[in-house]
Amino acid sequence: MRFTLITGASMGIGEAFARECARRGQHLILVARSGDRLKALAEELRLESGVTVRVCVEDLSDAESPTRIYEFCRKQHVGVDFLVNCAGLSHAGDFDDIPTGKLEEIMMVNMMAMARLTRLLLPDMVARRGGCIINIASLGALQGVPGLGLYSATKAFVVTLSEALYGELKGKGVKVVAVCPGFINTGFFERAGHNRANLRLPISETGVVVKAAMKGLKKNSVRVYPTLIDRVLVFSQRLVSRKIVIGLARFIAAVKDS
Repeated sequence: MRFTLITGASMGIGEAFARECARRGQHLILVARSGDRLKALAEELRLESGVTVRVCVEDLSDAESPTRIYEFCRKQHVGVDFLVNCAGLSHAGDFDDIPTGKLEEIMMVNMMAMARLTRLLLPDMVARRGGCIINIASLGALQGVPGLGLYSATKAFVVTLSEALYGELKGKGVKVVAVCPGFINTGFFERAGHNRANLRLPISETGVVVKAAMKGLKKNSVRVYPTLIDRVLVFSQRLVSRKIVIGLARFIAAVKDS
């Protein structure tokens, strides 16, 4: 049996992907560090959709977690032909205020875990000439966002690696898409210490991201912007200087209280 592996699956966009993939009849491997929430979701999806759901409880801030996830798949005798790298962390505030441990944790989860897990699972997809990889980035990847500097930098890594893989895997049967949403209704802001009441753009639901990602995958897009506002903001960057782009990003994110 072939499986879809989703990181960050216990809540937010990852949970939304799990529900949609189960609805489509895809067997699942759900990865997150919240074991109780993962197990409850897995049982719900088994009952609702009749798919096989395996739970792999891992903290992706641990450098060895991608290897353990890969070994979990091997011991379970399952192959992964659909990978959704959804796990992500942030910290709202100036760069020089980020605790050292938090800095390393964000980089590990947002970049290294994504890259390592993709590297481990990709050769099998290439060998079978079939597979899909969805990497969740952010509109913040397109410029530095004051107050979210490290987060925006890590998401830029996600976008550029995805684009490189898109080019490398052309003609090999494996699709790669980077999804760049704006503000999404998850628990992300609270965990990052970002006051969502300050945001100066609408907050979209997680289903919008999943629908756009699946559509983009079908169209073999390299980047996906889920909403019209996202696309307008991206286009507007062509018309102004980078200084203005950065200032606008600061205004929209509004990390600091006025």
